[in-house]
Amino acid sequence: MTVLETRQTYKDYEALPEGAPYQLIDGELIMTPDPTPLHQNIIGNIYQALRFFVESRKLGRAFLSPIDVRLTDIDVFQPDLIFVRKENVAKIGRDKLNVIPDLVVEVLSPSNAYYDLTHKKTIYAERGVEEYWIVDPKNETVEIFCREGNRFQSEAFFKNQDILESPMFPGFSMKLDEVFAFWFYSVIAISWSQR
Repeated sequence: MTVLETRQTYKDYEALPEGAPYQLIDGELIMTPDPTPLHQNIIGNIYQALRFFVESRKLGRAFLSPIDVRLTDIDVFQPDLIFVRKENVAKIGRDKLNVIPDLVVEVLSPSNAYYDLTHKKTIYAERGVEEYWIVDPKNETVEIFCREGNRFQSEAFFKNQDILESPMFPGFSMKLDEVFAFWFYSVIAISWSQR
């Protein structure tokens, strides 16, 4: 990520051209490089499975990045995936989210890992995000953090042949090889047909 300027506010962020590839992190406008095909494939795999699960059970709405999540006047992030529970969906505007997500999922990359594991993680917890998933493509792991007070505690760590499950979504499961599969459609079609 490239730091453009420092100590900016949400007002400055709103003045950026639509689609500008920045996040506002602790008052710094930080340019986010284009994601890799692998990164997009992984988040797409999770989104497809999670969206099917939450919409079929009318639990709420899932959204893919880029979508602005305003957490403070100096923190506007664009997580890879968010989920908003059904009781908060009515607060979502056509132009702005207007609500703190209940779940945030971030896929690590060399340019964003530092922020995802430090400042962003802290702010997400302080502002009320209930569950935070860190997906590590390099090691093919997923760690789930649950909010306790104003901070996250590690709830579960998945690797190898584990089955990804979440406290927020009882009944949801996803094999780790489905998360990291580069050709998702064939894997998910087989997986869902066997359930």
